[in-house]
Amino acid sequence: MSDIGLRSRMLVKDVMSSPVVTIHEDARANKVAELMDKHGLGCIIVTSKDKNPLGIITERDLVRRVLAKNIKPDALASNEVMTTPFITIDPGEKISEAAKRMSRLNIRRLGVMYKGKLVGVLSSKDILSVMPELIENIQEQALIERENRAQEATQEEPTPLAGYCDRCESWSDTIKQVNGEFLCEDCAVEIEGE
Repeated sequence: MSDIGLRSRMLVKDVMSSPVVTIHEDARANKVAELMDKHGLGCIIVTSKDKNPLGIITERDLVRRVLAKNIKPDALASNEVMTTPFITIDPGEKISEAAKRMSRLNIRRLGVMYKGKLVGVLSSKDILSVMPELIENIQEQALIERENRAQEATQEEPTPLAGYCDRCESWSDTIKQVNGEFLCEDCAVEIEGE
C-alpha cells in the first residue's frame, strides 16, 4: 500500500478483512460469542446451509438481544440474534463509497461479495486505519500537480514581440531577445550560427 504509485482511489478489496468467520444459522448464540472471543472479532456472519450469508451478529446484537433481555445465550439460535438484511458491497468499489453507505445506513460493517460469494468484511475500523495514508497520498498528489503546473509555466515560450531589429533595423512581427539584443528571426539565426 505504501508504494510511490499508490492510487488515490483506494478500493474495498485493498482494506477488507478476509477470510470471513461464519456460523450456521441454527448455531447457538453462545457459540457466536465463543467464536468472537477465539478470533478477536467484533462480528460473525450468519450463513444458511448452502453457505449464503443471511445476516450479521455483532457484539452489540449480543448485548441488546441476549444479555439485556436476560436470556440464556444457548437458548437462542444465531438467526434469532442476527441483524438483517445483510448489507454488502463489491470489492471493486471505492472506499469513499463504502464509507458513504455505512454513514447513510448507520452501520459499521459491510459484507464484501464477489460473484455471489462472501469474500470479506469491511469495517469502519478498516477504513479509519487507511485514512492517514490516504490523506498523505492526496497531499503528495496535490504537491506533485502544483510542481508540474509550475514547471509547465516556466517552460512555456515567451510571447513573440513585434518591433525593429537592433542589428538590421528592419521591422519584424517576431522579435526575440538574444544576448541582450532584440533581433528578427534572420539575425537571431545568424548569431546562433556563429
